[in-house]
Amino acid sequence: MRKEIIAIIIVVLAIAAGILILIFLNDFNGSRQNSPSLSPSPSPGLNLGENLTGLPLKIADGFSISIFAQNLKDARDMAFDSMGNLWVSRPDEGVITLIEIENGRAARQNDVLRNLNKPHGLAFDPDTPNLLYFAEENKISKIPLYSDAPPQKLVDLPSGGRHITRSLIFGADKRLYVSIGSSCDVCVESDKRRGTIYSMNPDGSDFKEFASGLRNSVFMALNPETEEIWATEMGRDFLGDDIPPDEVNIIREGKFYGWPFCWGDGSPDRDENKNGTKFDCAGSVNPQIKLQAHSAPLGLAFLGNDLLVSYHGSWNRSE
Repeated sequence: MRKEIIAIIIVVLAIAAGILILIFLNDFNGSRQNSPSLSPSPSPGLNLGENLTGLPLKIADGFSISIFAQNLKDARDMAFDSMGNLWVSRPDEGVITLIEIENGRAARQNDVLRNLNKPHGLAFDPDTPNLLYFAEENKISKIPLYSDAPPQKLVDLPSGGRHITRSLIFGADKRLYVSIGSSCDVCVESDKRRGTIYSMNPDGSDFKEFASGLRNSVFMALNPETEEIWATEMGRDFLGDDIPPDEVNIIREGKFYGWPFCWGDGSPDRDENKNGTKFDCAGSVNPQIKLQAHSAPLGLAFLGNDLLVSYHGSWNRSE
């Protein structure tokens, strides 16, 4: 049977027709995959991939892709509410848009939250699904759905600098996790909240560091089998076309993932850790999956035992 995956359709729109790639994981429970297959062989009996978008996309066999919603300039993150409607953040527009869905189709769309500061991450509390949590550049707030109640600020976040998108996800432990990108390409941060993933209770209390050494983990996904958080990681710039790799990491409490001192499988950074003089890279966590340098992975989703990864593509490759 052909798989109709709405989430995949909107991911493509959200990253301005970026490339969606299936990475088939041979060991779902977490053995390292240094060179995952990016062109999986189709299973017997699946239909050929079908592209109904009019865009130059190559679709894996067994999948169909079509345009679900349009006129969503700078769409970035998205989340379905308990009523089956879709909420989309649009950072450059400063809005969060509600797409009402009827009979599997986008019926209406409206900018519900306006005049926001680079809104990005969206998440729904699994215990209180009528609450939408959203992250702006400088704070995390929550708001009851379909009401006139104003947003309630929960915590402040560092603002400014190079990476300003904040992503959200609820973990299996019912805590809310937020990724906070670095202020720079490669540097030792003065604000220790930068280059990390923090967690907190749903009411904003107990806001604390969960993992560090993460230059810019723009998107996260919860592995439905292991209940671990997987996250993308954007490697530093200006080391050439093929290093350092971009990454997918399994995020574990108290672990250090290398930035700004190390990249890839423990290579010392030439600017902040030349010859390993500042930090022994054996003490950092190597990536679960290494991706082509400058791929800019901007979306993750689990589909059975497989991981869907969307690529934005490079701004600074030579070709």
